[in-house]
Amino acid sequence: QVQLVESGGGLVQPGGSLRLSCTASGSIFSINYMGWYRQAPGKERELVATVLRDGNTNYAASVKGRFTISRDNAKTTVFLEMNSLKPPDTAVYYCTCGVAVMPGARYLPVWGQGTQVTVSS
Repeated sequence: QVQLVESGGGLVQPGGSLRLSCTASGSIFSINYMGWYRQAPGKERELVATVLRDGNTNYAASVKGRFTISRDNAKTTVFLEMNSLKPPDTAVYYCTCGVAVMPGARYLPVWGQGTQVTVSS
């Protein structure tokens, strides 16, 4: 079983910064991508950013230039550096990754429990 543990959410004023972290643990053979999604009240979950095993990144247009996604060298922890935060960034942020638990196994998505980010004065 694979678990994702997120940390770093909280309350921040507009224009401020937060750094989210997410670490994968458990029966992991390989992780092919890690990323962050978010869900605001009354809205669907949406992509924020992803990073592939080769380091390629992808960002939602709404966060490009303000958010930076990165992975540690062991490639089991993903970070989301969020700068110039705005009230519309308020949401529950979910970590996700694609995990294979043994050689030859399919990569399956795993989700964290979510961490609240609130941008408000």
